[in-house]
Amino acid sequence: MTVEVSWASRVEMFTPKLVTMLREGYSLAFFRSDALAGLTVAIVALPLSMAIAIASGAPPQTGLTTAIIGGFLISALGGCRFQVGGPAGAFIVVVAATIARFGMDGFMLATLMAGVLLMAAGYLRLGTYVKYIPYPVTIGFTAGIAVIIFAGQLHELLGLTLANEPGEFVPKVEALWVVAGSYNAWAIAISVFCIATIVALRIWKPRFPGLLAAVTLAALATYALHLPVETIGSRFGALPRGLPWPHLPDLSLARISEVAPAAFTFALLGGIESLLSAVVADGMSGRMHRSNCELVAQGVANIASACFGGICATGTIARTATNVRAHAHGPVSGMLHAVFLLVFMIVAAPLADAIPLAALSAVLAVVCWNMADRGEFLALLRHDRGDAVVLLATFLLTVFRNLTEAIAVGVVLGAFLFMHRMAGIVEVGVDSSAQDQDGPALEDDADIMVYRMDGPFFFGAAGMVNSVLTRLNDWPKAFILDLSRVPLADATAAQTLENFILRAQKHSVDIYLANVLPRVQKVLVANGIAPPLVTYAANEADARLAARDKMRARQSVLSQP
Repeated sequence: MTVEVSWASRVEMFTPKLVTMLREGYSLAFFRSDALAGLTVAIVALPLSMAIAIASGAPPQTGLTTAIIGGFLISALGGCRFQVGGPAGAFIVVVAATIARFGMDGFMLATLMAGVLLMAAGYLRLGTYVKYIPYPVTIGFTAGIAVIIFAGQLHELLGLTLANEPGEFVPKVEALWVVAGSYNAWAIAISVFCIATIVALRIWKPRFPGLLAAVTLAALATYALHLPVETIGSRFGALPRGLPWPHLPDLSLARISEVAPAAFTFALLGGIESLLSAVVADGMSGRMHRSNCELVAQGVANIASACFGGICATGTIARTATNVRAHAHGPVSGMLHAVFLLVFMIVAAPLADAIPLAALSAVLAVVCWNMADRGEFLALLRHDRGDAVVLLATFLLTVFRNLTEAIAVGVVLGAFLFMHRMAGIVEVGVDSSAQDQDGPALEDDADIMVYRMDGPFFFGAAGMVNSVLTRLNDWPKAFILDLSRVPLADATAAQTLENFILRAQKHSVDIYLANVLPRVQKVLVANGIAPPLVTYAANEADARLAARDKMRARQSVLSQP
C-alpha cells in the first residue's frame, strides 16, 4: 500500500495542471473566460515578443515563434495553472552575447541543450531547491539585467548611428557616447510619445492594452507621414506569414562542448524565472504550482522552440500576471494566447513592416523600469548590511561581469551570510535553571556541572562552542550537556564535542548528553560520540542520577581498605 501511494504521489507531481483542470470539469463558460484572457495576453505579448527578439540580436519573427511554440507547450504541459510563457527580457543579455559569439545555429543548440537540462532538473526533482536562492540575489541580478537592457536600447531610442555595438556594458556606453551627435529627432519623438502613451494609459485605463496602442499609433504615424526612422521592414525585411519548418542545429560533439556554458546559463535563468513567475501566480490566485512539472514543461518548450528557430522560452511574470488579472480559469488561456499570436502573425505580418524600432525600444524601456524593483532594492540596502552586500555584489557583477558569475557569487555570499546568522543564535553556557528533578539538592550535586546548548550545532557555530567549552578551569566530576534545544548537528560539531570529551577525560570527568533528539544522536554516534566515551540520558534528571551513582560507586571503591 505504501508503494502504491508513493507511486501515485510521484505521478501527480509530474501531472500537468491542464489534466488536473480537465478532471475537475471544463464548461463553455470557462472556455469563454480563458479565450478572453488569452486574447488580452496575446495583445500584450505581440509587441513585447518582437521587441525582446530584436534586442537579443535575433529577427523579430523569432520572438513570435517562441511565444507561439514555447508559450503553447508551457501552458499545456506546465505545473502552474496560469503560467504564460514566451521570450523574456531577463534573457536578452545572455542571448545577445551567445548569438554574437556562436551565431544563430550555435545559439539554437545552446537553447536545445538548456531544454534537456531543464527536463533533467525537473525529473530529478531539483525544482524544490530553486526557492533557496536568496531574495537579494534575485533582486540584484534582475535590476542588473534591467540596466544592461536599457543601455542596449539607447541607440534605438535616440536613433543613433552605430555600426558595431559592443556587448559589454562599459564599452557599450563609451561607444554610444562617441556617436551621441548622430541622434535622430524623429526617433526621439517616437520614443517619448510611446513611453508617455504607455504610462498615461496605465494610469487612466489600466485594462487598456497600452503597449499595443503605443506601437500601433507610432506605426501609423510613421507610415502616413513617411518619417525618416528605421522600421522592422527597413531593418529585417518583411515578416513571414507563418511558422518555419522545424530543423535541428549542428549536434557535433565539438559544438556541444563549445556552447555548454551558455546552455547551463539558459537553463539556470529559465528555471529561476519560470518558478518565480509561478510563485507570483500562486500569490495572486491562491493556487499551488508543481515546480518539477513546471521545469519539465520549460524543457520541452525550449527544445521545441529551438527546433522551430525560436529563442529561449520561459514563464514570464508580466504575461502571467496579466493572465490572472484577466480572470483566466486555467492553462487553456495560455494555449489560446499562442493561437491568437499565430493568427496575428498570419493576418497582420505585412502591417508590422511599418513599426519603428524606436517604438519597440520604448516598450522595452518601460519593461526595464518595471523589472528593476526599485522599492525592494532600496529597502534591502537600508534594512540589513549583510543583505545589502549580497544585493550590490550580484547587481554590480551582473552589470560589469556576467550573469552566471553574479548568481554564483550572490548565492555563495548569501549562504555565508545565512551561516553567520545561524551561528550567531547558538548559545552555550551554564544552565542556571538546572534543578534536581529527583528531590532536594544533594551534596553530590556540587560535583556536577550542567551546561545547556541552544541552536543548531553545525560547523558555523563549532568555533564559538569550542571557545566556551575550553574556558572551563575548575573541572567537575561529572559534566552534563543538555542538547534538548539543538535541532541538528554535523560532523564538525561532533569533532568539536569529541575534542572536549577527550580533554575532560584527562581530568577524570564523566560526560553525559541529555535530551538528545534522535536525528542529532544519530549524527553524533556515527562520528564516534558513543559509549563508553559518553553516556546518553533521556533527560537531565536521569543524567544526574547516573552521575551520582557512578561517583558514589567510585567513592566506595576508594574508601575500601
